[in-house]
Amino acid sequence: MSGPRAAVAFLTPLGGAAAPRGSALGWFPAVGAAIGALLGVLWWGAGRAWPRPVAAAVVVAADLAITGLLHVDGLVDSADGLLPPLDRARRLAVMAEPQVGAFGVVCAAAVLVLRFAALDVIAPSVLLLAGLWCGSRTVMAVVPALVPYARAETGGLASAFVGAGRAPAVVAGASGVLGLVTLTALWRPVAGLVAAAAGLVAATGVVWLGRRRLGGYTGDVLGAAGVLFETVALVAAAARW
Repeated sequence: MSGPRAAVAFLTPLGGAAAPRGSALGWFPAVGAAIGALLGVLWWGAGRAWPRPVAAAVVVAADLAITGLLHVDGLVDSADGLLPPLDRARRLAVMAEPQVGAFGVVCAAAVLVLRFAALDVIAPSVLLLAGLWCGSRTVMAVVPALVPYARAETGGLASAFVGAGRAPAVVAGASGVLGLVTLTALWRPVAGLVAAAAGLVAATGVVWLGRRRLGGYTGDVLGAAGVLFETVALVAAAARW
């Protein structure tokens, strides 16, 4: 399976079921930008057919469908594993369990409400969503080259990224940052760049917490970092500029 198709298969339910591949990391920003652009077009079209709250809800629901709930699942598992006072082994075990705890439920609910509220007050923009979704997948692609893998002993969904080397991460980082900065600046030069920076800070915080409490990243941590990047960036973009 080629790198682009592997990236699509990993980040969405499309492309067929396939095991993750390290070569896919270099294509994460492009796939993220495509998902964001698709959601942006849907946002624009829904805004013409329904009032803004309905259009915002449609985009939130469509994002969940396009990503197969993968990243939100990572957010839920990360909240249940990283936030309670547990030892490292128990945190990893909790994150691998199918059950959902109170921390995960509350975090997921808060994130979905914030995304809906932000989309409700921002004028529909393909550029904004393409840029932010590109940025979130860039974080997911770069982290494996910079942070140890927390499940190196037992393996996990992101195990394939461990031996990918730095080349895919460099490609993803360069193309992703360029896409993020260009698209958000074209949306609004100041507000767009501030939103991108806010999202990066949020994602970095998640990765830092994973490094501190787990010893590194997991697939769930990558998903949580991406979701919080998008959410915090949308909230920043919705500010009264």
